[in-house]
Amino acid sequence: MNLPTPAIVAQSAVRPLPRWALLLLCLVYSVAGFVGRAPWRSDDVAAFGYMRELALGRTDWLHPLLAGMPGDDDGLLHYWLGAWAIEALGGWLPIELSARLPFIALLLITLSATWYGVYYLARSPGAQPVAFAFGGEANPTDYARAMADGGLLALIACLGLAQLSHETTGYLTQLSSTALLFFATAALPWRMAWPMTAAAAGLLGLVLSGAPSVAMLLGLGSAWLLWHSPDTSLRTRTLATAGLLLLVLAAAALALQLDLWRWRITNPDNASEWRSLLSLLVWFSWPAWPLALWTLWRWRHLLFTRSWHRHLWLPLWFTLVTLGTTLSTRPADRALLLSLPAMAALAAFALPTLRRSIAALIDWFTLLFFSASAIVIWVIWLSVQTGVPAKPAANVARLAPGFVPQFSALAFGVALAATLAWCALVAWRTARNRPAIWKSLVLPAGGASLGWLLLMTLWLPMLDYGRSLAPQADQVRAAIADNAGCVAAYGLSRAQVAALMYHGNLHIVPMTELPQCNWVVADADAAPSVGTVLPPEQWAEVAAVGRPTDRNDKLLVLQRTDTGR
Repeated sequence: MNLPTPAIVAQSAVRPLPRWALLLLCLVYSVAGFVGRAPWRSDDVAAFGYMRELALGRTDWLHPLLAGMPGDDDGLLHYWLGAWAIEALGGWLPIELSARLPFIALLLITLSATWYGVYYLARSPGAQPVAFAFGGEANPTDYARAMADGGLLALIACLGLAQLSHETTGYLTQLSSTALLFFATAALPWRMAWPMTAAAAGLLGLVLSGAPSVAMLLGLGSAWLLWHSPDTSLRTRTLATAGLLLLVLAAAALALQLDLWRWRITNPDNASEWRSLLSLLVWFSWPAWPLALWTLWRWRHLLFTRSWHRHLWLPLWFTLVTLGTTLSTRPADRALLLSLPAMAALAAFALPTLRRSIAALIDWFTLLFFSASAIVIWVIWLSVQTGVPAKPAANVARLAPGFVPQFSALAFGVALAATLAWCALVAWRTARNRPAIWKSLVLPAGGASLGWLLLMTLWLPMLDYGRSLAPQADQVRAAIADNAGCVAAYGLSRAQVAALMYHGNLHIVPMTELPQCNWVVADADAAPSVGTVLPPEQWAEVAAVGRPTDRNDKLLVLQRTDTGR
């Protein structure tokens, strides 16, 4: 017998996840990683450097410069958001924390937009479960809420979301803008005002974040699906499609006006790059991608019909566009980040069709993987703090020479509470509870959150020491006289310049201003050519400062010896 849908769901299986638990999970996941750390290399600290320059009024808002270097190709929006927050809150909070507050909000917006996007897709007629002969099938609203819970859990569970979504870069603004556009297209047949506002914010956000081509592809595909939507009236389809197309045209005009069109197409040219991309695809979007493939297989009879069921085609289109971007641009992981909300939505529609054996396999794999990871994190932390066992502490001392362990009662308390919550979650999941279609993703989402939270509490001092450029910048500052004046930068990256300006409190200028400076900081990799620019009879090397966790990453400090200028 051919069923109209593979989803067979009883009302007892669609009870919602407790709202307090879901909200707490989102809040903890979003805040952890933004609070209590220094800016990390390289994109994070570089972006912060531009935000600080804008907030201090040292550069132009449309063409920001950092020691004469223009920004990256990821647009202007993230610079503006951080700078506005520094201007508004810099007097009340540390400026690095002030700059991160808008990005905490962006991550929360991403999670919320994904939830509501899945909710409205699950409300569509083609996504409804099979009606039972004597009643008892899931109520459409309750079914949509349970599916949305599952989609949100699938997004949080994705391993690649953690680090990149906690950086103050244009990739997070692109992610939140993509999620807003996804929600808008899913909700437009049901609502008009809020979805159109979200679509405008998503399209303009993508353009201002340096991804106008992605905005055009997603926007035009969304308009096509809206026009061919079988579950809306002609009037609604016409208004929604016309409105979205007008927004796409406005976004394209803005990108043209601000000269934001950039073509950065590159293709893997050897087997090693293809293997690297395949490895990235496997782990970055785990566990969403296998569930998404299962959805496409189980719902395949609805894919190639004239109905163009949006609960399948909308997330599939967003996934295909972002996967194409991943294969054709670099860095690939940043591009793949944009696929996660749509892939999580596809994963949600696998939940009503999962066999019990597959759900049990997911549970056991997740339980073993994240429990083992948590044990490793705790053991290494205990070793660093107490010296027992000795080998992990010795490895840390070898990898991070000069690191001094720190104990924080607050971090320890949060990590302990998170670990106990994980134990309680495991006990609940393994107990005999009433079925719920989102239960298979509770452990993956909880485990991913646990691992991230433990890293951002117990390991944060070690990670800060290894990933921050502050120790190196402090040593450069110590090698330069107090009355240094300007310091010329030779061969330095944006991240190195930003770190020297913020952590070292140095006035870094481009080499064009060299005649006014008595000091130069050069990257050691550029050292062979330093002599051609800085004659040895006029400049002397004062110090060679390595980064504590990578002594090969050295900065040379040079002082002018020819004082008779």
